[in-house]
Amino acid sequence: MNPRKKVDLKLIIIGALGVGKTSLLHQYVHKTFYEDYQTTLGASILSKIIILDDTTLKLQIWDTGGQERFRSMVSTFYKGSDGCILAFDVTDLESFEALDTWRGDVLAKTIPMETSYPMVVLGNKIDLADRQVPQEVAQGWCKEKDIPYFEVSAKNDINVVQAFEMLASRALSRVSDYGGSTCQGLSPGMGSSGASREEHTGHRQGCG
Repeated sequence: MNPRKKVDLKLIIIGALGVGKTSLLHQYVHKTFYEDYQTTLGASILSKIIILDDTTLKLQIWDTGGQERFRSMVSTFYKGSDGCILAFDVTDLESFEALDTWRGDVLAKTIPMETSYPMVVLGNKIDLADRQVPQEVAQGWCKEKDIPYFEVSAKNDINVVQAFEMLASRALSRVSDYGGSTCQGLSPGMGSSGASREEHTGHRQGCG
């Protein structure tokens, strides 16, 4: 398989402190459960290359800090993003209730184009017993806002790939709809080698 089109997409994963954003990202990219007891400060970036619909996608996924004091810093990373994962912890009701705030932050910073800004919601830690957010409640919130919802477990690798790839597919469709150029999704510091540099800017490079 030698897909002709190549597209770079910048995706972000956001949500409250401790919901497992870093673990979800490492499970998707590295296929390992990463029990991260250190808080992400600002943002870290991982990349993954996948093939969807005869298109080679280079996903640059920004893992953002969930602490309130980093909120304004984290929001600067939203600019130029092509899609967003909103994550919460099904055993933590407050993390679910915070989704409205996180969603509002993203929509305020990304300035959606003609087509809607792609999002998916992940309810993480379904492997744990002390659940506080019923599946029906989370599904209802997502249905009201027309956002796909996935019940996931970073630890047991449940629905993680499906969630990320649905977001990638929606982001690809949106890029194709309003641009058509394969460098519409190019992210900061990504040259032909795909190495990520300039990690603390949110500006998209032009097609130069």
